[in-house]
Amino acid sequence: MIHTNEEAARCLLCADAPCGAKTARAIRALRFVNPWTASELFAELTEAEIAAAEKACIHYDRPIRISLLQTAVLKDRQTDCSTACTQRPATTESLPSLEINFCDMVCENPFFLASSAICTNYDMVARALEAGWAGVFYKTITKGEIREVSPRFDAVCKEGTPFVGFRNMEQLSENPYTTDFDILRRLKQNYPTKRIIASIMGQTEEEWIELAKMAEEAGCDAVELNFSCPQMKLTGLGSDIGQNDELILFYTHFVSEAVNIPVIPKMTPNVKSMSTPALASFYGGAKGISAINTIKSITMSHDAEVSGKITVSGYSGKAVKPIALRMIYEMTGNAILHKAGIEKHIDISGIGGIETWRDALDFIQLGCRNVQVCTAVMQYGYRIIDDLRLGLQHYMQERGITELKKLVGEKLPSIELPSDLDRDTIVYPKIDRDKCIGCGRCYISCADGGHQAIAFDEDRKPRIIGTKCVGCHLCRLVCPTGAISAAKRIPKPHLQKW
Repeated sequence: MIHTNEEAARCLLCADAPCGAKTARAIRALRFVNPWTASELFAELTEAEIAAAEKACIHYDRPIRISLLQTAVLKDRQTDCSTACTQRPATTESLPSLEINFCDMVCENPFFLASSAICTNYDMVARALEAGWAGVFYKTITKGEIREVSPRFDAVCKEGTPFVGFRNMEQLSENPYTTDFDILRRLKQNYPTKRIIASIMGQTEEEWIELAKMAEEAGCDAVELNFSCPQMKLTGLGSDIGQNDELILFYTHFVSEAVNIPVIPKMTPNVKSMSTPALASFYGGAKGISAINTIKSITMSHDAEVSGKITVSGYSGKAVKPIALRMIYEMTGNAILHKAGIEKHIDISGIGGIETWRDALDFIQLGCRNVQVCTAVMQYGYRIIDDLRLGLQHYMQERGITELKKLVGEKLPSIELPSDLDRDTIVYPKIDRDKCIGCGRCYISCADGGHQAIAFDEDRKPRIIGTKCVGCHLCRLVCPTGAISAAKRIPKPHLQKW
């Protein structure tokens, strides 16, 4: 027995993997929640190829158990007709199109590079576009001098899992602004079907307008206004603007009046609510909104100190995704914004913790027509676009959806205020004794952090004490083997009044 997700997560995702391109691609597909592609590739690999791959694996601990991965994946494919792995198209060409309109731009798919260190020169962006990314929000261009610190990155880990959270002190492009606009001009000339968006930051009204006009003259499809960088050297820049609704309205308005391409303010999460900045952008003439940029944070790693000092800087990665989704909902699901008509006139580009196609789907289902990725690319490279696209396409095919736009905002009706949630029913956890290994993690968590509703049988198997269980599902979340799942929702039993 092997836990496929856990074993795939052990893979180092080597560059030019010694285990072979097809084997490495199959494991990477599992790692990025794309079982359809994984099953197709594992089915093509021979026993000899698998044996050679395991022998070639250069893992620092022990080789990936590729033969067991193959067996488990193919078993799922053959025996579980309800799983995603079995519903395979004859060819990739038969999968649904991911084309979508964003800010009046037809995009081949919703996946863009976020303005950051992953897109700072021509060669980098060109490689990404050729890999399959639909567009780029190029690293923010400014006329001011940019001098970065060293080191500038730090990661927050948990139980050996890297990059749960990522902290950076990166600022803006260090290139001369004329050089960057020349790069953008060449990118648009050489990749006319891709969407090239300039991100800019000015220090005055005149600079914002000048940079926006240069972006338009360079052939850019749109211009993003960076109102959100949390670690600028000078005051009055970056998130200082994004926290001031009047400045958002002011700069958005003047840039929108100066150019004919879409204007897309980029929002900071370091605000009480995203509603008023979104309204300011709307009334300023914005065609779209990018959200969110990184969250102000501090990490205490000695290795990340700059000459013995630490500072407040931006936090990103998987850990910020729930916060980003909440802020997206404040724009797409807010009654005030709906009344103003914002959802009909502004498209949202979602950012924050997107690593797999499922992450991207969450943003799309909350109303985003475009998503941007940064931290995952920094960790895994541009190659993740393969599983982002294929995973989303297979999902659409399984649901019989032929147009991506039909997924946009479909989960908004499911969101309620805490005060309006159903409090008259309960979902008890149920335990699969065959999957349970008797580790007791559920027992410890319930005893010390729950309602003491789990007991051990003589055979070291847990059982639910129904009279004590409140259906919180902490036990399900801590179970390492997936042995605990949800039973049917039923009316709550009569509770004794104290």
